[in-house]
Amino acid sequence: MNRNYLLKKIFQSLITIFLVLIINYILFRVMPGDPLQMLMRNPKASGEAVARTKALFGLDRPWYAQFFLYLRQLLHGDLGLSFLHKKPVLEVIASRILPTLLLAGCAEVIAILVGTVIGIVSAWKRGKKIDVISLSFALVTYSMPTFWLGIVFVAFFSVFLRIFPTTGMVTPGATFISEFAHMVDIGRHLVLPTLTLSLVMIGEYALIMRNSLIDILTEDFITTARAKGFTEQYVLRRHAVPNALLPMVTIVAINLGLVIGGTIQVETIFSWPGLGRLMYEALMNRDYPLLQGIFLLVSISVIGANFLADILYSYLDPRVKG
Repeated sequence: MNRNYLLKKIFQSLITIFLVLIINYILFRVMPGDPLQMLMRNPKASGEAVARTKALFGLDRPWYAQFFLYLRQLLHGDLGLSFLHKKPVLEVIASRILPTLLLAGCAEVIAILVGTVIGIVSAWKRGKKIDVISLSFALVTYSMPTFWLGIVFVAFFSVFLRIFPTTGMVTPGATFISEFAHMVDIGRHLVLPTLTLSLVMIGEYALIMRNSLIDILTEDFITTARAKGFTEQYVLRRHAVPNALLPMVTIVAINLGLVIGGTIQVETIFSWPGLGRLMYEALMNRDYPLLQGIFLLVSISVIGANFLADILYSYLDPRVKG
């Protein structure tokens, strides 16, 4: 790999992260609402207690002093103290990140595999009945609001059919005879949130893969491969699909980062104890440090995923060296 290309991408990523830090800090200061009211719920609190609380959370300093304090703490791995939980932000986020990674990871894997296959079949059979069905399915699922789809699944599969649990990650108060039984219970709770989150992404991936593959199938090198006497299946598998996957790398990389923070609707509907639900709780309680920590994590995830996509792109397509 070109060393200058790698260094340029690293520098661009670091600049982007620094800009995110500035926007991240300003964004939550301009929101309506007073965080001190959330901290001091007792309207009869003494002035001394108010001053002590302000000093504890650094609210007694000017905004620019708070910003430099925020940067200094970040360099030491300290994301601040949560207003709501009265714990370090890093500790609060760490307790919620595994459920989100489990949900987002399962949804991404299913969406990538199913969406890619649907896109390939649809492009290969372009204009035929299976293409119309696949394209209609992709357009419908891609346009569905996530919160609406989740509510429909809860009403049908949980309330009407009583197949899957409605909310949570495990059955409240349940005792398990083995770790396997515990995992099965988590799996039952995971089905509906995963299905809700993956269906929207399946439509997106199917549409992108279909359009990309249709463009590739019109290229001259595909015509040359066919002229050499290769079978249609061989041309599709060895020449068309690998080149059509290049745009998928970009969109998958973007979604890998965004899906971590984009689960807020799904986790709220299903009361899934992940980062999305935590973000909603922090937003409702004006918990600035916690919101900053979550947004910073999501931003770094997106930037990191795009950086990896750029590096992978340079390997898949030698022309990308700029």
